[in-house]
Amino acid sequence: MMTRAAILRTVGATRPYADSRPLSIETVTLDPPGRDEVLVAIKAAGLCHSDLSVINGDRPRPLPMALGHEAAGVVEALGDGVTDLAIGDHVVMVFMPSCGHCNPCAEGRPALCEPGAAANGKGELLGGGQRMHIHGHSAMDTMDRSDIPAEIIHHHLGCSAFAEHAVVSRRSLVKIDPALPFEQAALFGCAVLTGVGAVVNTAGVRAGQSAVVVGLGGVGLASVLGALASGASPVVAVDLSEDKLALARSLGAVQTVNAADADAVEQVRALTHGGADYVFEMAGSVRALDSAWRMTRRGGTTVTAGLPPPDAALAVNVVSLVAEERTLKGSYIGTCVPARDIPRYVALFREGRLPVDRLMTGRVALDDINAAFDRLADGQAVRTVVTFDA
Repeated sequence: MMTRAAILRTVGATRPYADSRPLSIETVTLDPPGRDEVLVAIKAAGLCHSDLSVINGDRPRPLPMALGHEAAGVVEALGDGVTDLAIGDHVVMVFMPSCGHCNPCAEGRPALCEPGAAANGKGELLGGGQRMHIHGHSAMDTMDRSDIPAEIIHHHLGCSAFAEHAVVSRRSLVKIDPALPFEQAALFGCAVLTGVGAVVNTAGVRAGQSAVVVGLGGVGLASVLGALASGASPVVAVDLSEDKLALARSLGAVQTVNAADADAVEQVRALTHGGADYVFEMAGSVRALDSAWRMTRRGGTTVTAGLPPPDAALAVNVVSLVAEERTLKGSYIGTCVPARDIPRYVALFREGRLPVDRLMTGRVALDDINAAFDRLADGQAVRTVVTFDA
C-alpha cells in the first residue's frame, strides 16, 4: 500500500526547521505485515526530544529514516502468527520491542531486550529488514524512474510513527481501551512510560521520600506526576523555563527552582533538608546530571533517563560514591514491562491521579511537523501531537 511519512535524509539542518525542512513528507510503499507483524493506521504521534536528537545529529541513526516513536492507532491488518489482536483494536506503540527469549527478557527486563536493541540500532523491525520503500523513484525528485532500484527507508525505533500507516512488530504494541482518546493514548508510549516508570520502577519511590526532577520536558513532567502519585514529599521541579516551572506547580504540591540561578543546587538541598532521596535527571545534559548528583543526599539515588550525545561523559567523585553510599542509575523506558505498566498508568489517569493530558501543548498536521520541531527545540512545547483523521 501507499502511505505518507515524514522522512529524514540528512542531519544537522539549520534552524529554523520551518525553512530548512529536514523532514520531507513523502509518499512511500509500505509492505504488508509479515509474520508476527501488524499494520497500524496511526491516529496520533507525539514529538519527543529523542526525535529531535536524530534530526540535529546528536543520536546517529541510519538514513534515510521515517521518524516517530510515540504513537497510538488502530489495527488494520494482521500478519501470520498474530492471534491476540483483532482488526479494529486500539493500540499504543512501544519503541523497544522485546523478543521474550534473550537474557534480559527472561529476567523480566524487556526494556533491555538485546535483539530489540540491535534491530533499533540498524533501523529494522524485530523480525529483520525494513517494510518501507520508495519504488521506482529517485531520491532527488518525484519523477517515475522504473530503472532505479527501490530505496529502503529505515524504521525509527521499530515504529516510524510520523506516518499515516506503519508496519510494526507485534512486540511493539500494547492493546488499550478504545475509549481513551488517541492523542492522550500516544503519550503513554514514551513520555509516561519513561517518566513515570523511572520513579515507580527504576527508583521505587515510596510515600514520604523526597524527589527532585531536573528537566521538565514531557518525560520530566511525567516524572513529576509519577512522584506525586507515589506520595513523594517534598517534590521539587527544576528547569530553565519559568513557564514549565509554573506548569509543574499547577500539577500539585510541587516546589520549583530555576536552574539558571547560581545557587540552584543549594536551593534544592535546602528544600529537601540536605539533599533529596531521589533526583531524576531528564534534560539529556551532562551539566544537568552533574547538578542532579550534587542535589542528592548521602545514601541517596540519582537516576538519569536523559540521553546526551554518545560521547558525553560524567566525572564522578569516587570517594563520595563509596563513602556516602551513593547510587547512580540509568533508566531506559522507565524499566518498564509495557503490557503491565501501560494499563496501570492508564487506570491512574482515569482516576485523576496521573493527569497526562496536562502535558499536551498543541496539535499539528503532518505537513506542519518541521515548525513544530522548532517549538520543541526552543522549549516552547512540552508535547505536541501530530494528529491524523480519526
